[in-house]
Parts: sequence; structure tokens; C-alpha cells
Amino acid sequence: MKEGKKNAQRIIPDTSSVIDGIISTGVEREDYRDYDICIPEGVVAELEAQANRGLEIGFRGLEELQKLQDMAKEGAIRLYFCGKRPNLDQVKLARGGEIDALIRETAREAKGKFITGDRIQSMIARAKGIDVDFVKPEYKERGPLIVDKFFTPDTMSVHLKNKVPPMAKKGSIKEVRYVQIRDEPCTFYELKEISRELMDRARSDQNSFFELSFTGASVLQIGKMRIAIANPPFSDDVEITIVRPVASVSLDQYRMSEMLKERIRAQRGILIAGPPGAGKSTFAAGIATFLNDKGFVVKTMESPRDLQVPPEITQYGPLDGSMENTADVLLLVRPDYTIYDEVRKTRDFEIFADMRLAGVGMIGVVHANRAVDAIQRLIGRVELGVIPQVVDTVIFIDKGEVANVQTLQFTVKVPAGMMEEDLARPVILISDFETGRNEFEIYTYGEQVVVMPLGNEEARKPAWALAEGEVQSVLQEYASGPVSVEMVSDSRALVKVREKDMPRIIGKGGSTIDDIEKMLGIHIDVRKFESEKEEKKKGAKDTRPHRPIIERSSRHVILNVPELATQDVEVYAGETFLFSATVGRHGDIKVRTDSDVAGNVMEAVETGEAVWVKVA
Repeated sequence: MKEGKKNAQRIIPDTSSVIDGIISTGVEREDYRDYDICIPEGVVAELEAQANRGLEIGFRGLEELQKLQDMAKEGAIRLYFCGKRPNLDQVKLARGGEIDALIRETAREAKGKFITGDRIQSMIARAKGIDVDFVKPEYKERGPLIVDKFFTPDTMSVHLKNKVPPMAKKGSIKEVRYVQIRDEPCTFYELKEISRELMDRARSDQNSFFELSFTGASVLQIGKMRIAIANPPFSDDVEITIVRPVASVSLDQYRMSEMLKERIRAQRGILIAGPPGAGKSTFAAGIATFLNDKGFVVKTMESPRDLQVPPEITQYGPLDGSMENTADVLLLVRPDYTIYDEVRKTRDFEIFADMRLAGVGMIGVVHANRAVDAIQRLIGRVELGVIPQVVDTVIFIDKGEVANVQTLQFTVKVPAGMMEEDLARPVILISDFETGRNEFEIYTYGEQVVVMPLGNEEARKPAWALAEGEVQSVLQEYASGPVSVEMVSDSRALVKVREKDMPRIIGKGGSTIDDIEKMLGIHIDVRKFESEKEEKKKGAKDTRPHRPIIERSSRHVILNVPELATQDVEVYAGETFLFSATVGRHGDIKVRTDSDVAGNVMEAVETGEAVWVKVA
């Protein structure tokens, strides 16, 4: 180590005091003017390692060293570097305190005042008898930021990128415009200056913090602004995105019935769904405020923590990088409600379900294009029969408005479109909250989970058409001429045949028709054709489509249509013709699993495309 000025006071800063600018600030205030400042090599190595990992604090510390070097050239201080440079193993163990220990040892050998902004470092140094000063970074009165000039009252977000003119999203949630806000493109040095200022503010302002810090990316929260800073190699160039809420909305500003508000208060499992930018988080913050005002204990789970909620509501981030750890703490805190912002990954849904089943009222924010899509995101992540216990209400937000509310109910019934009572199974009914009308059914069919839309009578006709085809196929065995079948309800059919075929279909004392009705599970009203013209018209109709039961064995894909046994048929997926075949006498169509035909059938099943069969 070089010798400084005789009798000059000497200070040895640690990494934290360099990053926080404590030394240069002291020199500017003349507290450290004409001092010998000895920078441990351990500090330089730690800053270099952080900068190499793309962490902004590393660059900030190196810039501070450059600033101190400039002050030394001006004669304000004398700057030296001292101590041993840490080896590779010590750098790798930096989190365990190896470099901090090396810096303390350098401070002891240099025989000066050890300056640190790290409380733990100061406590250990004092315990080891080192002359140490614990100096907190100054909280200066904060003026406007450079990025503030890009914002207007209706600006939702600002997007800055090197060599690209600044852009912004403006307007309201109902009408957003993406516009250019300056002709000159951003420069590298301008973005670095903005980045440095934002980092300093996040580090020194009590209302700001670092949310995430990765190689090439940092996320900050400064007041109400959420800032994402991206650098190469993570991004192709330097980019800064600043997002802020344009409004804090209470539930009174939404068109909501008292019945829905009462449902929200009832400690339920609720999903707030909608596309990106629709106003989901704003609505969630409104619900949090509403519940807090009603006397409930409300907490949030967020990453990043950017919901605009009252100070009474504590906002939690990932504990030690895991929301699972956060959930464990929250269960000890015992909130009435937890707002889980951004439920995306499988683990998020599992944590949401665990907390809900533990009795906590849960409100999750989910990206979805329809309310039912939010429910479908639970399938495969949460056991099907448990879904209504985890989520019983979905509120769909579109352009800042409550567009749709759906409720979930668990029951056992015959799914819509199926006729036989022995096909009854557990079904999740999804209904419109306001009208009570059933809109979807979710149930298992073989190994598949089916999400079946239920429309009006017009939408139900395809299911009835399947029943008409089945009735027609059965009665055709008793009639020599054409058979016309019309389903007038899901349990009653009107059948017309030639007059000479009626006795054979009805049977002695109605015995035959009784057997047919029991077999089909519907009431059949048999009548004759009124005229030859009607008979010809009805007889010319194609046979109705049939929905086969599809099974898969080790060698075959099997389509079971017993009502079409021994007949030549055509098989379709939606509107696409797949193949022709002859149905076996047991009602089976078998195709080898290694054939293209079998592949087409299974692909249609997996994508939800309807597979159907008609007589050729």
C-alpha cells in the first residue's frame, strides 16, 4: 500500500459505502476532504463480479470509483488501493461473507476508519475491535425524475429503447393509444443516465425498492411506478419500460349488483379474468379496498408489488424467491382474504388451491380471453372434482368494466346431449350469475375432460339430432319403407311411417313400441305419413349423424356405434371426411393404432373436434 500524506486521516470504505455513494457525498460536503481514501481490492473484485453478472449495482459501484478517481486528480482526496485481491473461491462464496471478511482484515491492516453502510458489517467489525463508522445513505429531498417529463396525466406507460423514439400508451383502459412522444430517438448515454437515477432512487427512497434483479434485467418499484430495465445479453439493446396506474378505482365506479358485492364478501374463491391491459389489477385493488373498508383482514401476494391499496393492507412478495414460503407465512397471519396477483404457473394455481382449501378467502388475477378460459386453466392443475371448492366465481373484466360473471356448481347428472340414465356422472355446471342460465358443463368422457358449451334451443339441436338418428336406426328394422323422426323434446319423438308399417312397429297391444321406448328411454308417438308427397320428402332425407364412443386398445382405435351395426358408413371430424368403413355386427369400427386414419381420429379427439358417423 502506498503511503499517504503524513498525519493525514485515512478511511477504508466497504462495498456498500461505495455503491451508495457515501464517500463521494462526504467529500462534496468536505467531511472527507484532504483524506487518504484506501479502497480494498476486495471491494473492486466484488463490484467487478457484480458488473460481469449484469447487475446494475456493480456498474453503479464502478462509476463511484471513477468519480473518486476524478476527485483525487483534482486534489480533493488521495486515493489508494490496498489489501489482497480475493481468489476465485472467495468470490464464489461472497454471499457467505468471505469477501466481507477479507475487506475487514484489510481495514485492520490499513489502520484507518472503516466506513460501511451495512449494519451487519459494522456490528462484526465493532465486535472484532475495528474502528468503524456505520453511515446510512442520505435521504435527500427528492425532486422530479428525468422520466417524469415523458408522462402526462393520461399516460399509462412509457417505453424507451436505444435508437428508437420514446413511445407511450395513452388514454384510458377503455381506449388505449400507442403513440410516439418525441422525434429524436433515445441514446445509449441518455438511457444509462435514466437507469442510474432510477437505481439511486430505488436504493435510497424509503417508498421505493428493488423487486427483482437478474443478469441483464432489473425490476424496480418507485412510488406508484413499476420500472423494468433490460440490458444485453437478456435483450438486444438497452430498454426501459415504466408503467403506472392512471386511476385508483373503487367498486362504486363499476356496474355491480349488491348481490355480487355480497358474494364477494362471503369469503369465496374468486378469479378475476381478462386479457392483458383490461384493468384486472385495478379491479382487484378496488376489491381489496372494499373488503378492507368492510372490516376484513386483507393481504396481497404479488410479484412485483404494484397494486394500489391502502397502507392497512400489507403487500407480500415471494419469500426467499418462493410464493409457497409466502403462503406458509400468510397462513400463520390468518387473513380473511388474500389477493393473489398474476396467477400464471402451475405452482401458482396449486398454492392458490391450497390456501383456499385451508379456509382463506382467495381472489386471483388470471390472464384469459373468456371467463370459461380462466376455469379451463385449472384443469389438470387442480383435481377436477375440487375445482368448484377452489373457485366458485369468475369475474371477467374487459376494457375496465365487469363484462361477465360466472358461477360454478358441482352436481351429478346426465351430461347435455346424452340420453341414457346410466351415463350420469359428476358434472361441473358453469352458470351466468345474473340470469342463472347454464352456459357450460365440464365432465370426464373416457380419459378426456370435456368442456361443453350449452346454448339456446338452436344450440341444442345437434345433440337432439344424434337421438333422432338413433331412433330412426332402430325403427328402420321394423319398417319396409322410409321412417321420419323428429325430436320434439329431449324425451319425446314424433315418428312418421307408412300406414302398412304401423302395426309391425306398434305390435300387439302396443308391446313392441313399449319395448322400443324402454330401450331408447324416450316416448315415441307413431303416426302415418299424411300424403305421398310428405312420404317422399321424408324418405329422401339422409340418415342423421351419430356420435361414436371412442376407445383405444393396444392395437386398435375402436369407434362404437351399435345402432349402425353391419351398415356402410362414413366417418367425419367436424366437417372433414376421414374414411369409409363397414360397421361390424357388434357395432364396432376398428382401425389399427399405427395407421394414419387412427392418428387423425385421436388428433380430433385431443383437439376437441367432434367425431361423427353417418350411413353412406
